Amino acid sequence: MGWPPPPFLAPAPPLVRQGGVRSFEGVTYASTPGYRPRLLDAHVPASEHPVPAVVWIHGGGWLEGDRRFPPPTVPVELLHGMVLGAGLALVTIDYRHSLEAPFPAQLHDVKAAIRYVRRFAADLGIDKDRIGVWGESAGGHLAALAGLVRADGSEAAAALEGAEGVRDEDSAVRAVVDWYGVTDVGPLLSHALPPSPSGAEYPNPFTALLGGTTEQHPELARAASPVTYAGTASPPPFLLIHGTADGLVPYSQSEVLAEALERAGGQVTLQPVEGADHIFLGTPDVTPIVSESVAFLARHLGADPGVIGRR
Repeated sequence: MGWPPPPFLAPAPPLVRQGGVRSFEGVTYASTPGYRPRLLDAHVPASEHPVPAVVWIHGGGWLEGDRRFPPPTVPVELLHGMVLGAGLALVTIDYRHSLEAPFPAQLHDVKAAIRYVRRFAADLGIDKDRIGVWGESAGGHLAALAGLVRADGSEAAAALEGAEGVRDEDSAVRAVVDWYGVTDVGPLLSHALPPSPSGAEYPNPFTALLGGTTEQHPELARAASPVTYAGTASPPPFLLIHGTADGLVPYSQSEVLAEALERAGGQVTLQPVEGADHIFLGTPDVTPIVSESVAFLARHLGADPGVIGRR
């Protein structure tokens, strides 16, 4: 005997923190039998009016990671403080890892989270028409896909949109920040990976994402590559930030997407971080990088930094 999927209800009343910031924590935005529920946290600055929102997508090679923790080079307080201080809500999300379910499950979850935020925007105090995405590493890859893959009514688009969680909302976003994300999966299947910091054997993140090699899944590798969709009509503005000495995801990956977006007439800024490795290792201070990213999102989402403290 089967049971119907759980209803996706409005989030419970928030915790009210210092400065009137409202935090909705551990909200279930999607649930699939046999998998852990997918959760999000929403932190919303005090305001008399709905505010724009940024959906943060964590990294971890699609194999690990947690919505609550940025990369170790970026303090939680810095990320949260800058986003909220700019008058933006911050929505951090979990998604299925690749050994739980291969691609496109991760994109399905990201899109389900955006649809949930849009459905319950009034309860959260968010403007549903001003949502952007920001991701790092695997999350940057998913952020780029979320910005470029549109629900256009085609069978191919429906396969990438997914049917998890809230279904009858749009998953489009107005701006994308992608930190050192993969943009073309195929060439990286043969890319030599640096050794695991712990010395333990670590699954190849690219074959784990696809559930096999490019030779086994050539169409899936193409479908998982943001560059495939760079010719999408009217893509949202993109900010790509990438270390030039990245040993895990080469800087050329961001160059490829930037060039493809430029050819399609898209608005894109590629910002190299000279000498930086993955997660900006080797950079003495990531504060300017976070500040530039927040400023980009605030500008394109029309944020009002004066909302902080205004009741």
